[in-house]
Amino acid sequence: MGNSFSLLNLFTGDIMTIFVSVVLVVLSVLSWAVIIEKYRIWKMVKRNPVKIKNGDNLDIIVDKLIRPFDKNLWFLSMVSYVSPFIGLFGTVWGVMDSFASIGINQSVSIGVIAPGLATALGTTALGLIAAIPAAIAYQYFAKKSDDLYNRLDENCTELKSQHK
Repeated sequence: MGNSFSLLNLFTGDIMTIFVSVVLVVLSVLSWAVIIEKYRIWKMVKRNPVKIKNGDNLDIIVDKLIRPFDKNLWFLSMVSYVSPFIGLFGTVWGVMDSFASIGINQSVSIGVIAPGLATALGTTALGLIAAIPAAIAYQYFAKKSDDLYNRLDENCTELKSQHK
């Protein structure tokens, strides 16, 4: 009897496992796209710092300047929050599959239980793989965005006080 373990088999069990796995992979890929976008924007700002010039409505100018830095941060937050729950759903589904296998086979051997539990742990891992980078990136880029907003707001306040 050969070892038939495959990493791919962890995520391609039944239709629900495939669905959960695909959703988590798509969320992970999209969150990495947002992370790379944010990295590029901040790298560009490092080369060309954002500055406020005196204008008619400085508050609107600040809001418009900060908008690209806040764009899509909601998605990173959502992925970091939702992915562990989707992975947990896959975990519950795998455990239910293990119990169903016990019932069908009338056996509690490791060979009966292991495939469902492996699938359960696989979807848990995918949920964490999607959530952890998104959570770290969200916190990092939200802090940078807040700091930039505060700096621009201070510059705006200074410009307003100079024209009084």
